[in-house]
Amino acid sequence: MVNPQSQSPPGTPAGVPARASTAPASTAPASTAPAITTLGELRASGHEHETVKQEIRRNLIARLRAGEDPFPGILGFEDTVRPHLERALIAGHDVILLGERGQGKTRLIRTLTGLLDEWTPAIAGCEINDHPYAPACVRCRRLAAELGDALPVTWRHRDQRYGEKLATPDTSVGDLIGDIDPVKVAQGRTLGDPETIHYGLVPRTNRGVFCLNELPDLAERIQVSLLNVLEERDIAVRGYALRLPLDLVLVASANPEDYTNRGRIITPLKDRFGAEIRTHYPLTLEDELAVIRQEAEIAWGGQDAGAVLPAHLAEVIARFTRLVRSSTAVDSRSGVSARFAIAAAEAVVAAAVRRSAICGEEQPVARICDLPAVVSTLRGKVEFEVSEEGREAEVLEHLLRRATADTFRAHLGGADLSGLIARFANGGSVESSDLLPARELLRRIGEVPGLAKIMERLDGADGESFGQAAAALEFALEGLYLMRRLSKDAVDGGAVYRG
Repeated sequence: MVNPQSQSPPGTPAGVPARASTAPASTAPASTAPAITTLGELRASGHEHETVKQEIRRNLIARLRAGEDPFPGILGFEDTVRPHLERALIAGHDVILLGERGQGKTRLIRTLTGLLDEWTPAIAGCEINDHPYAPACVRCRRLAAELGDALPVTWRHRDQRYGEKLATPDTSVGDLIGDIDPVKVAQGRTLGDPETIHYGLVPRTNRGVFCLNELPDLAERIQVSLLNVLEERDIAVRGYALRLPLDLVLVASANPEDYTNRGRIITPLKDRFGAEIRTHYPLTLEDELAVIRQEAEIAWGGQDAGAVLPAHLAEVIARFTRLVRSSTAVDSRSGVSARFAIAAAEAVVAAAVRRSAICGEEQPVARICDLPAVVSTLRGKVEFEVSEEGREAEVLEHLLRRATADTFRAHLGGADLSGLIARFANGGSVESSDLLPARELLRRIGEVPGLAKIMERLDGADGESFGQAAAALEFALEGLYLMRRLSKDAVDGGAVYRG
């Protein structure tokens, strides 16, 4: 994930160090916590208390004014999802994101922690992170009355202010809200003592952001427990006369198919979410490629020691993914996750690494012969229509050929390939396979006039190694075959191209 650092926005409370944007899952704070340790010192610093929604709103507006990206690492939502989410956060709304699998809903939600102040004060030892100015639980109210300005203060990093729960049918009210703690009862407290409560995930994320994934899978009777959290901002545990005002942003995700069929969100709960936002898959080929480049853990051209996925093969994978999504043979209600393209890119590079290990190549470079083998591994990521049962591999192979042909036309459609075609003028042939080293493939093809221009059209200035030259020529051969200018005989693990 790419998360550029940013400057502290205007309005950061006094006594709190400059805030920088970090990844939600980062493990190390960008700076040390303030040295303030008591309520009296906090008051003297001039710190002002804000709700979480006010804090997010202030920091979001500061990011927008500075022209910074409020949601780093999120691609393809700039003109669609992002404006809706920005408006919802500025309005102080709780949000539900609706979208098919693999559209980045959870990834987007996790970036919201970057809109929190880097450090925030809390009463030391509080299970629900009460603010020193506004103690909410029984314990903290008692301590505040007893200690006054000597009330101990601790500091929490923004990464500690995020909570997440995958809604499953076995999730209980105790998991989300809380229940009686038998250990505390055994220690001598009475059942009527509010301090015997063990708080659930939602109150433990007080003064933070809580994400509830796949909300429709949560049993309807459990969804009822969230009604007061979203509207009255409080909770009640069992029969306790307890009003615990919570300060948090609740964001949920749901699949539209689950939303309407397999599960449902009860109407009162839907009504309490301030904003319902639809997400989507990348709308353009460029966005699809950007996602692959950002998420796939591989090298991208060049002469380094890592394995390389040439740009033209990355484009084939991106086009292949988009064709699978739009295919009538695929169940559109299920969707085709962005993980499909990411896994394809990584699998193709893995095939190149395997060839390099077996054949002793210096640098693994993926070639077109590495693509067909991934079809069988990707098949499980796609839900096909019932009518296509038994034809899954055939459908994917056809769409992969279409993606290859489209990429060939886009880059080499108007190129002069006469030098390569002349190699087959007198009945010549070239055999390639997934275990044929690049140098041997180049030797079999021989000298090709205009090779440099072919490579420039395909991969620009990404590199000019033997592996990339072989990848470019093999792609050109496959394209000429798909354009019916060459013939091809399939062999085990490769192909023989003929005139």
